[in-house]
Amino acid sequence: MKLAEALINRGDLQKRIEQLRARILANARYQEGEEPGEDAAALLTEVQSLQDALEQLVVAVNLTNASTILDDGRTMTEALAHRDLLRTRHSILTQAADASAGVGDYGGYRQLRSELRHLSALPTARVRQQADDVARRLRELDVLIQQANWEADLSD
Repeated sequence: MKLAEALINRGDLQKRIEQLRARILANARYQEGEEPGEDAAALLTEVQSLQDALEQLVVAVNLTNASTILDDGRTMTEALAHRDLLRTRHSILTQAADASAGVGDYGGYRQLRSELRHLSALPTARVRQQADDVARRLRELDVLIQQANWEADLSD
């Protein structure tokens, strides 16, 4: 199985577990004289089985990520960590540029000329350029990660 397939399966298992959680909670109690819609104990058994399968899959994915080398020489684990950093950095830069420009919740306007003006403490254009550069690097890294996901075989 390819790493990408395992990641798809992991997502499916996580969704199924969350659906079962909701069904368990909905059927854990019922009114006297009524029958529950589903057997909560059987659902619990099913969810525990799926959780065990998810654990095995996550271990295999993590082992694969640690041993898969990308074209740029980093392991998949290193690339994923760097991708998380780039996402956070892009978010901060974008929000800082918006705040500096007075966009959205960060802005405000003056109604009277006598009110104090708000001045930018950051060079908005330069911060936006940095955010664009980070976004480009993030896209390039994402392409490397996706390519490796479809080429790497899942570790046993």
